[in-house]
Amino acid sequence: MTHSSCRFCKSELKYTFVDLGMSPLSNAYLASSELNKSEKFYPLHVYVCDNCFLVQLEEFESPDTIFSDYAYFSSYSDSWLNHAKKYTELMIDRFQLNQSSQIMEIASNDGYLLQFFQAQNIPVLGVEPATNVAQVAIDKGIDTLVKFFGVKTAQELANQGKQADLLVGNNVLAHVPDINDFVGGMQIVLKPDGVITMEFPHLLQLINNNQFDTIYHEHFSYLSLLTVSKIFATYKLTVFDVEELPTHGGSLRIYAKHENNDQLPITDRFLALQQKEKEVGLEQINTYLDFSKKVIATKQKLLSFLIDVKKGGKTIVGYGAPAKGNTLLNYCGVRTDFLDYTCDRSPHKQGKFLPGTHIPIYSPHKIAETKPDYILILPWNLKDEITQQLSYIINWGGKFVVPIPEVEVI
Repeated sequence: MTHSSCRFCKSELKYTFVDLGMSPLSNAYLASSELNKSEKFYPLHVYVCDNCFLVQLEEFESPDTIFSDYAYFSSYSDSWLNHAKKYTELMIDRFQLNQSSQIMEIASNDGYLLQFFQAQNIPVLGVEPATNVAQVAIDKGIDTLVKFFGVKTAQELANQGKQADLLVGNNVLAHVPDINDFVGGMQIVLKPDGVITMEFPHLLQLINNNQFDTIYHEHFSYLSLLTVSKIFATYKLTVFDVEELPTHGGSLRIYAKHENNDQLPITDRFLALQQKEKEVGLEQINTYLDFSKKVIATKQKLLSFLIDVKKGGKTIVGYGAPAKGNTLLNYCGVRTDFLDYTCDRSPHKQGKFLPGTHIPIYSPHKIAETKPDYILILPWNLKDEITQQLSYIINWGGKFVVPIPEVEVI
């Protein structure tokens, strides 16, 4: 995408959705040997297209750089594994999947989802570009192709007779810079009567709940049902159903089919959400232009809270090292002067430092050792899971802080 054109419809981009300043890649965690070296920072400036209403970032770094050695492993969240298992049961039941079906997942990560289909003896194939993450799935015995997905990869698979009865993509549609190539590839690899399901954070929830920290360089697009339906229709794919999910602060799961497949009617809940998005103004440019004011107000509230805590001689640490936390901390200018450290269950992040802010990442055991007064929950979408895991902090009067949609002490 050039500075001035929409990545989907190529219209000129004239409007800012929000400008979060300069930020490093949110999954570029640092080793101690890298702390005194220069870091790359990129503009985190989000635009909205006034033609198709795709909210988008410019592409500054290639997907190869971002995803070749990726720090996010899906299997470290219990609630996400549970979500994947329920999804598997729902799909098998709804679409009568069995041992003669082919399940294909794009951005299959460490096999967190496909393992549940495989346990039911349903053939699976993952497509995952991050070599280190794909290897974990391969070691579990899950057939995984280590490649980026698009028209070229889809054509190679189709030529080998590999097409999907169910084509799955969770939290990947927002991550692709060339959304046309990606959706075009899905059209090729889907069987004539196959079904696509895609999950992604819902733009309406981002706006309504002030979730600006879900904006980072790995997320190129921020999607509404209206816009995603237009993109799919361009490639003769029809979105026929949608579910609203609580995951990632509010996501959509869309269902799509080939446009000439008459077996799957458009559902009432699809029509209802489409209507709701129109009524709240997601096809009017002014709806998008007020978002920045809410973001600035949240930054000011968080900094005021942290300053008061520190003035009172109290300690505060973080919990989690998610990409969204790095956007929040870099935008708000929060470093070790406010947060002593953060901790994360993933051993792939422990012993490293957050990009930009250089806050050290420890194992969660550190919390019991240091007994902080406050714990700032960075993956606020998992706050219920985390407050249960760390309920023992009440033993010394510790409290949790949730930063989004605005600062709340619980």
